Amino acid sequence: MNKIYPNAQEALAGLVEDGMTLAVGGFGLCGIPEALIAALRETGKRKLTVISNNAGVDGFGLGLLLESRQISKMISSYVGENKEFERQYLAGELELEFTPQGTLAEKLRAGGAGIPAFYTKTGYGTLVAEGKETREFDGEWYVMERSLTADIALVKAWKADKSGNLVFSKTARNFNPLAAAAGKVCIVEVEEIVETGELEADHIHLPGIYVQRLVLNKSPEKRIEQRTLRSA
Repeated sequence: MNKIYPNAQEALAGLVEDGMTLAVGGFGLCGIPEALIAALRETGKRKLTVISNNAGVDGFGLGLLLESRQISKMISSYVGENKEFERQYLAGELELEFTPQGTLAEKLRAGGAGIPAFYTKTGYGTLVAEGKETREFDGEWYVMERSLTADIALVKAWKADKSGNLVFSKTARNFNPLAAAAGKVCIVEVEEIVETGELEADHIHLPGIYVQRLVLNKSPEKRIEQRTLRSA
């Protein structure tokens, strides 16, 4: 099975529809699938629900899809770097399911593992727990959280072989493996593709069974979200 597509547009072709749910890897702007997000914007598909730690920044990453009004709901844990996100949410134009960061990671992991729900202490007694089942275990109270799955996962990895086995680079791994496993179809943007068998088995972070489509982006921009310099 050939998993390699010539570009991001072809990798998305025939998959994306209005109203779909997508899981998108990345943390801030670190490890985001830049080319796939730009190609998703070109599809013009709307009313999308996007599961992602955050929504990029104004004019880059998922911020592009907010500007084009293609996202109708975000399931996120951090939204503080995007003024358009804030504006749409406060104006009632964007639905937000706000989720603690560790809980969001576990919801994706559980979804990928076929676990429908789990209990966590996080959020008990706060707005996060409103409307959710709670239960006591050994004298401690927990909130039941439903797992998350997506129609499509958009993921960024550093290197892949032709079978879709993935290696991530340092902190750019972040939410990417979790998003990949939670998607019914996983599309991965990588900087290098090698022959099957060239990757050391012990170095593979995510096996190719989770990956359906690959696209090569040799030179991603890798924009820095916050650049801090000391004074001279």
